[in-house]
Amino acid sequence: MSLDGAFLHIVKNELSPLIGSRVDKVYQPSREELVLSLRTFRDGTKKLIFSANSMSARVNLTEAAFENPQQPPMLCMLMRKHLGGGRLTAIRQDGLERILYFDFECTNEIGDIVTNTLIAEIMGRHSNIILVRDGRVIDSVKRVTDDISSVRRVLPNIEYETPPREDRLCLLDCTADDVLAAIDGSPERLSKKLTAVLEGISPIFARECAYYAAKDIDAVCAELSDSARDRLRFILNKAKKALCGEAEFTVVSDLNGKKKDFSFINIEQYSTAMLVSHCDSANALLDGFFAAAGKTERTKQRAHDLLKLLMNAYERVSRKLELQKKELSDCSEREVFRVCGDMINANIYRLEKGMTKCTLEDFYTGEPKEIALDSRLTPAQNAQKYYNEYRKLDTAEKMLTELIAKGQQELIYIDSVFDAVSRTESETDLAEIRRELREQGYLKGGVRPDEKVKKQSEPLKFRSSEGFDILVGRNNRQNDQLTLKTAKATDIWLHTKDIAGSHVIIKTEGREAPEQTIFEAAQLAAYHSKARESSQVPVDYTAVKFVKKPAGAKPGMVIFTNNKTLYVAPDEELVNSLKTK
Repeated sequence: MSLDGAFLHIVKNELSPLIGSRVDKVYQPSREELVLSLRTFRDGTKKLIFSANSMSARVNLTEAAFENPQQPPMLCMLMRKHLGGGRLTAIRQDGLERILYFDFECTNEIGDIVTNTLIAEIMGRHSNIILVRDGRVIDSVKRVTDDISSVRRVLPNIEYETPPREDRLCLLDCTADDVLAAIDGSPERLSKKLTAVLEGISPIFARECAYYAAKDIDAVCAELSDSARDRLRFILNKAKKALCGEAEFTVVSDLNGKKKDFSFINIEQYSTAMLVSHCDSANALLDGFFAAAGKTERTKQRAHDLLKLLMNAYERVSRKLELQKKELSDCSEREVFRVCGDMINANIYRLEKGMTKCTLEDFYTGEPKEIALDSRLTPAQNAQKYYNEYRKLDTAEKMLTELIAKGQQELIYIDSVFDAVSRTESETDLAEIRRELREQGYLKGGVRPDEKVKKQSEPLKFRSSEGFDILVGRNNRQNDQLTLKTAKATDIWLHTKDIAGSHVIIKTEGREAPEQTIFEAAQLAAYHSKARESSQVPVDYTAVKFVKKPAGAKPGMVIFTNNKTLYVAPDEELVNSLKTK
């Protein structure tokens, strides 16, 4: 799924019209991402995203909206200093290496014109974004020390070195016959050999070449027939034309619609096992392909501290529950102490002070039973000692039962907050959750200035295909507000059954909600829950008048009756189609 050098070459060609534009603004929405806002002369402002994240490393034009940190990171400030107002003069690539060089003509601190180069190295987990001037590193998104890599360091003020480059054929310069000569007679699989021989191609492209040539992605080089070699020659020539402007931008998705891979040629190797779709441009493909992954990663980075806090709290409560359950199981022996007390009282005339034990008939079973006695106590005091132990265990059982119930409710609450944090889309959402956790005692201290909620967020708004408004809560506080104050008694309330998720309200306006609307609302409830990736999600629904909040319950916790259950499979496309504009 990584972006290869060949695809990056096409991206570079599409970005060529940006040459001459000026850097208007620089943002850093997450630790491993930079966004340059470029002011062009003809097409207005364009946003260019640079990502060094291992799962979504790329460079492309983007239409996505980014929420930036309230305080820009130090690296962002440095990039603004060195790139702000700079004019893009060139975009370079060495062959089909997975590196793009963006040259900017800028003014330095003393007013001289200098060239600053922003280098995007798109290499999976080794991806990086580096700012260089006069061959020396100014700074980078990822600093690489000797402890991280013994091959190449990336640190401020040291000379920039390009990553080690292997001697491979470049599709831009070689011919199809050169490639055939390089693989001729090899005992290796064709797809594997192609990735070893050709520079800047991805595994999916190599497999497609093998499939097109021999109708077998596992075909061996040495076993290719003459016709297979001709077909391989044809698809290699077709790939060369694609690099020069005749590309077919293809996205491969699984049968559930989840995007898996992409290429610059049409993909046929999966037959009916995968879904194939096409895009108009390389930049549009990358923007759509990585949008969800990038958004998820940014959320994780912003919410890292909260997720860690909630995981620790969940583990702590779980450990406490295990101990309490063990103590509760020990309380089941309390009846033994009561029976011993009864037997001693029934036979008190036969016992004397100083005895260490006695054997008495158990009047419940009729069997003789040996009972331990304290020689320092009278028979009556020994009986009272057993009764005290019984009462202690009986009280402990009642308290432990209550504590365990509270602990289990706390686990449900923590799970619900964890789910809400994992689905947050903005700093405002996180600030609201932080405030909730401070109020509940999970975060210490008052609300810090950078965590104050400037404006309360509103529920997510959707509209069913039959015209009914549907509201979805973003967090527990909003769930309470939505269900207990906003919704009317005749509205429909939905929530995933025994699964953490958002409260969903269908605004009926006094009408009866049709089955299709309830189904679509159930889809929304399943999608905005912990079970988003599941296939069959149970969703409970009932009228709002049957939903109550127990006294003292934590935010988002409710009880309900008169409910029905509907099973749905979350569908992202359906959810997106229901969003209100």
